[in-house]
Amino acid sequence: MEGLSVNLSEIARQFGCELDGDGSIEVSGVATLESASQRDLSFLTNSKYFNDAKTTSASGIIVGLDCPPLGIALLRHKNPYLIFAKIVEKFFPPGQEIAAIHPTAWIADSARLGKGVSIGAHSHVGDDVVIEDQVVIRSGCSLYAGSRIGEGSVIHAGCVVRENVVIGRRCIIHSNSVIGCDGFGFAREDDGSWYKILQTGTVVLEDDVEIGACSTIDRAALGETRIGKGTKVDNLVQIGHGSVIGRDNLICAQVGLAGSTRTGTGVVLAGQVGVVGHLTIGDGATVTAQSGIPGSVEPGKIVSGSPAFDNKDWLRSTAAFAKLPRILKAVRDLERRLSQLEAR
Repeated sequence: MEGLSVNLSEIARQFGCELDGDGSIEVSGVATLESASQRDLSFLTNSKYFNDAKTTSASGIIVGLDCPPLGIALLRHKNPYLIFAKIVEKFFPPGQEIAAIHPTAWIADSARLGKGVSIGAHSHVGDDVVIEDQVVIRSGCSLYAGSRIGEGSVIHAGCVVRENVVIGRRCIIHSNSVIGCDGFGFAREDDGSWYKILQTGTVVLEDDVEIGACSTIDRAALGETRIGKGTKVDNLVQIGHGSVIGRDNLICAQVGLAGSTRTGTGVVLAGQVGVVGHLTIGDGATVTAQSGIPGSVEPGKIVSGSPAFDNKDWLRSTAAFAKLPRILKAVRDLERRLSQLEAR
């Protein structure tokens, strides 16, 4: 915010931090350790950047409770990354949206719009669409017939929301995502050609879901594909038809879920994970990057690899894999020596 300046004591009080240092120091912005200058507040949430923290020009650093002294004012908290996220909002508050409908937007007569709705240029709102209060629809979006957008949601430019899709309250859908495209369903004809299976279902996004740019969520052939409350989906993610994603999942970039995948609460799928579908990933499970999931995962498990198995075993296996050339050479030497002994 232009001209905002606040001292560290006030920040510590407001965000529940322990202050270690001079609380009268004034800060007016937030920056990385490397780019920070005087009057900036920075953060240290990864030990790899500890050396940067010792040389930063920042006036203060948000750190964990166990961080050693750094010769600079510290704001200590058990969850420094969360505090950083909240403090950023203090210095960079969102701009006030002015409700307006652009004259080039096309809105069906049967569509119902709530209070304070904004619709950008060249967007299309189809028959019987319901847009609740304070919804923002950016330019070039298309809302098919019968879709419903919940209060306070934001749909960024170029998105498509297909027929009868339901989007909850306070959802965010980033540019060029498609919610409710046809599921990938085909039956083979006797002559080997493919017969398209009609996808009659829908997609439901519960409240507070965020969908990254260029992601696709397929509608179910029957019933629904559902994304649970609070789940965050990264860019370039594919969620197959009939999948049911639990609450507060974190699904990172380039993940692909085949149809009828089910996940529990608090599941984390790291980048480029592939899931074969028709399986369950239990509550609190974590799948590390580039893993392939061929079967169900137990609650709370951390799995890695393709096919994925227990993360600790995978770490030991990958360490052994790097030694295989030496092991192979040692085995061949032993075979040679054994052969020489047998020849004697």
